[in-house]
Amino acid sequence: MSQSLTIMPVIGIGEIRPGDDLAAVISEAAELLDGDVLVVTQKVVSKAEGRLVQVDPKIGHKPLVIKESARVLRRRGDLIISETKHGFVCANAGIDLSNVEAGKAALLPLDSDRSARGIRDALTHRFGVDVAVVISDTFGRPWRRGVTDVAIGSAGLRPIVDLRGTNDALGRELQVTEVAVVDEIASAAELVMGKADGVPVAIVRGVEPSWFGDGGVVADVVRDPGEDLFR
Repeated sequence: MSQSLTIMPVIGIGEIRPGDDLAAVISEAAELLDGDVLVVTQKVVSKAEGRLVQVDPKIGHKPLVIKESARVLRRRGDLIISETKHGFVCANAGIDLSNVEAGKAALLPLDSDRSARGIRDALTHRFGVDVAVVISDTFGRPWRRGVTDVAIGSAGLRPIVDLRGTNDALGRELQVTEVAVVDEIASAAELVMGKADGVPVAIVRGVEPSWFGDGGVVADVVRDPGEDLFR
């Protein structure tokens, strides 16, 4: 179904610290409507959940990468490509040194889907708005230059829309098409957030209503190793 989307940055979030109530902070800065999708960057979720650790300047963050990885896939110089305990394949186990205090690093949330559910439930029960929530992070991509945001957690959305068995515009039945809508929404929202603008939250309005629903998790988007030709 073709439709228009509106993507809006949420201004005025401010610095997030361990223990902050993200839902309350967001509700004060954003005008949310039922049916909105709220995209929240991993960095502020990790900060609120206290997922900040000291980095020993003598040895750097490599030991943290190993600790946060289920397994290391590739190494080149200071770059480590690893599989996190969540199942994500990314650089340095998703550990981030940007936009945190000097000498500290931000780790991925322990369970980003749970984090998304917590924000969504709080907004619904305490502030009376029915929205979906996507936790986003910046990943590189094999075989392509540049980075893009993807979803590492979600609540209230079907992570994948399965179009198999439907027909394309010319009437041919689709055989393999599954759309990772949570990744597409995360990537679209990043366009209004930026990496250095201090805007960690965005609203995506006008998302297809049939994409909403409970039960799915971002782990559904991760390809099973048995189907992966490159691991």
